[in-house]
Amino acid sequence: MQRVAVFVFGLALLAGAGFWWLTRPQGLDDADIATLMALDADPERGAGVFWAGGCAGCHSAPGAEDDDAPVLSGGQRFETEFGVFIAPNISPHPDHGIGTWGRADFANAMMRGISPQGAHYYPAFPYTAYALADLQEIADLQAFIATLPPSDAVAPEHELAFPFTFRRGIGLWKARYLGEDWVLQGDLSPEVERGRHLVEALAHCAECHTPRDSFGGLDRAAWMEGAPNPSGDGRIPGITPGALGWSRQDIALYLESGFTPEFDVAGGSMAAVVRAMARLTPADRDAIAAYLLALE
Repeated sequence: MQRVAVFVFGLALLAGAGFWWLTRPQGLDDADIATLMALDADPERGAGVFWAGGCAGCHSAPGAEDDDAPVLSGGQRFETEFGVFIAPNISPHPDHGIGTWGRADFANAMMRGISPQGAHYYPAFPYTAYALADLQEIADLQAFIATLPPSDAVAPEHELAFPFTFRRGIGLWKARYLGEDWVLQGDLSPEVERGRHLVEALAHCAECHTPRDSFGGLDRAAWMEGAPNPSGDGRIPGITPGALGWSRQDIALYLESGFTPEFDVAGGSMAAVVRAMARLTPADRDAIAAYLLALE
């Protein structure tokens, strides 16, 4: 009996060690970090990345007005079936924001979902999309955020129940869902390829417009076909060609003005997306439209 108990205990230790190893945070590799550190960051280019990514839409304070230099104090609440996630302060404040983060810290957070302390971030932060960004874009983005006003606001903790409070398990989720492959493949025109980069990586449009499976991962087989609203209020529409029925010009104009071809206007969280998209170049908005029309 004693031998059986020792054997079971040994198996439990091995299982625990295996789980700990499989779920370990894995940052960018040494070659990527070396490349990242050698880059010259440009805050002007970073502004374009910032607006394409809609960073202000999530990380500005609730009810904050649109601004050229938004205060990224956090505090907005995002209701999901897993609990309520609250956007953190990502202003350049040295104590309550990310002002003391190094470039590698920032890149590992953006592209691998890992905090400077080595903890997993919840995938409510769309690092699965940002993993497709260029290292230059990440360096430029950090340079731009450093120019924004600091805030000493402290965002509340996420409101989650067990087992979702156990962050280590996110390592298994990442093994399944964190990759670096594009959804739209094939021989793409330069416009569609640029649109793919904007939609699938920076703007992370699929985070809202694609349904999720029971584990919270995007159902890539139903890419951009619409999804239930995480708050439980209504449904987020599909934006495939069949769902929209809009022309390339219709889509580009909507992203600039918020007006649909039917003279309706963007509302809710989409209004903030349009305000950010209106700051992109006309060529980038047209590229997004070209990408959406290329989806089958």
